[in-house]
Amino acid sequence: MFLRSGSFLAALLLAACLAPPKAVELVDAPVLPLALDGDFSFRKISRFLNQPALFQTTQNETINFERTRVNFGALSAEERRRREGTYFDFFWRANRPADVTVRLEYRQAKTGNALRAQEIAYEQAQGSVKTSFAVIGDNHRWNGPVTAWRCLLIENQRIVGFTQSYLWK
Repeated sequence: MFLRSGSFLAALLLAACLAPPKAVELVDAPVLPLALDGDFSFRKISRFLNQPALFQTTQNETINFERTRVNFGALSAEERRRREGTYFDFFWRANRPADVTVRLEYRQAKTGNALRAQEIAYEQAQGSVKTSFAVIGDNHRWNGPVTAWRCLLIENQRIVGFTQSYLWK
């Protein structure tokens, strides 16, 4: 009996370690110095706007799959409304082990030039990493869709890599 509960506890701890980190909403995003480093780079960016009112019928299986994936499990109208918004996936690479913080800074349609930000920290990140952010629910409903964004790779309070939308100023 002890072995079963011990192995269950070990499996639970392993699952907790493998769970993707959660984004932290920042009240004030400090300005950091730019010190680009060739060891860090963005590989691919995926952005998906989940707003059913704007959906058009499509035969593109990729778009249909993304719509289904994002809304999977939402049974009530309120649950579907909480999932409306913009989803970002950033694929980046670190060529050496480093403590990296990934920050998404963005502006929304109804907030003008007000800057909002979310962060996720990684300890000893190396190789290819996927970081996901979501601007959904009440944030999306009251402040509107994301109009401009940039994503930063931060090491030791310095920006070592970044990518941005065309509308970022």
